[in-house]
Amino acid sequence: MAADGSGAFLAYHEPNIIFILTLVSFFLCLGIAEWLADKLIRAPLIGHITVGLIYGVPLANILAPDWQETFLALGYIGLILIIFEGGLTIRLDLLCQNLVLSVVAALLGVLTPIALSFTLIYAGFNHTPLEAFIVGTALCSTSLGTTFVVLASASKAKPKAGSADPTNTRRGEGVDFSQTRIGTVLVSAAVLDDVCGLVLVSVIHNLRSIADGDDGTSLGWIIVRPVLASGLMALLTPAMVKFIAGPLYRRIVQPRLATKSARLGRVFGILLMAVVLVASLAIAAYAGASVLFGAFLAGAFLSGLPGEMNGQGGTAEFTDTFEHYLGAPQKYVFQPLFFASIGFAIPFAELWTKEVVWKGAVYTILMAFGKLIVGAVVLVWDVLSHRFKKRGSEKTERGAIGWAPATLLGAAMVARGEVGLLIIQIGLNETPYLTRKAFVIGVWAIVLNTIIGPVLVGLLLKRVGSSIAGDARWGVQVKQGSDIEADADAETTGTSAGTRQRPALA
Repeated sequence: MAADGSGAFLAYHEPNIIFILTLVSFFLCLGIAEWLADKLIRAPLIGHITVGLIYGVPLANILAPDWQETFLALGYIGLILIIFEGGLTIRLDLLCQNLVLSVVAALLGVLTPIALSFTLIYAGFNHTPLEAFIVGTALCSTSLGTTFVVLASASKAKPKAGSADPTNTRRGEGVDFSQTRIGTVLVSAAVLDDVCGLVLVSVIHNLRSIADGDDGTSLGWIIVRPVLASGLMALLTPAMVKFIAGPLYRRIVQPRLATKSARLGRVFGILLMAVVLVASLAIAAYAGASVLFGAFLAGAFLSGLPGEMNGQGGTAEFTDTFEHYLGAPQKYVFQPLFFASIGFAIPFAELWTKEVVWKGAVYTILMAFGKLIVGAVVLVWDVLSHRFKKRGSEKTERGAIGWAPATLLGAAMVARGEVGLLIIQIGLNETPYLTRKAFVIGVWAIVLNTIIGPVLVGLLLKRVGSSIAGDARWGVQVKQGSDIEADADAETTGTSAGTRQRPALA
């Protein structure tokens, strides 16, 4: 389709039937592959990645390069919407209560893969320390998009905010796992992993200029800038919600919307969501933070505006608006394109030499362990909470240790996805330090872990999802002043959210 000679407009031509049939088959295959992957391994995103692998450059290269680039951009919008929706639905009270636990989990999830990478890539496979650092940085990340999609896929038939039936919770039916305590720890740890990964990506991105002395920017500022920007955004966003935006919204906007029609309320809601999201993305990008972190903060900002209404969380109006306008496009277009674009970026043909296969397999196992070990923080927290609580009874059952929530936390952080591929390709294309062999070994681990993680989570939730949802400490929680109080109440009454508390004895 060529532009007019005057340059004033784009000349319209009927699209080629081959292009039309190719696009129709691509979207049809995405839907079929999602259904099959969900039925077979309870990880529908694996079907999308497989279709992207086949239709993209790595295998058949059926789609034109221009279409692949377009779908990559649309897929990234899908990723932003996935994370934005996660910010809308997250329990802010649980996020604040478990911040220390989340920070510990995130640090363990970042440092362990890097340390293991130095052990194997540098000491075992005789690559350079910088290669071990770059590959380890790619594998220390956690795919935020995959994390949210895995939780959403496991939370079929979500109840509306504030309407969870305690009987259903005990059975594990209709439970939104992002609303559980372990789900909140998982999401916040993955977000913090993204912030840490951004700092390390900035270092990798500037390795060439630092080595050549071409850039006047110091290494210290390269490291400090994303940390400072992310920290300020994380502090200022909740402060603005609590002291400025939230009170103004509840005092001025909410009463007026209550007298209007539901349609007008949704129109106002989607416009407000667009303004907040775009502003947050722009601020994050220009300040030096991650745009994905900006998307999460935008969702969290909006979730705090309505406050509490009649004893229920007020986020339902924004989540309902998101579902009304963006739910179907997100589910059927943007999200599949995001995971298909991951398939576009896998160098499939280079993965199959004998040396690369066995080294990649060994490294994959080690990197899966490097994230699974994050679940140990749940076990340690349980042990410490049992030991330091003096609530009358000194007896603690072995079964009270949260093995299932710990396994869920570790397994859900295994997937590296788009973040890992982005980091390792920056290391290959923009620095002179990463060899092709180390790059392909790293890609092996990224791809296999992105497959292994969702499959493990799907199988785990199928078997013990109801027990995790009903767990007194790690399942759906009633609102408490702190996580210490929540642990204490859970130990003494053995209850989770929605379960009647035993009255204290006089």
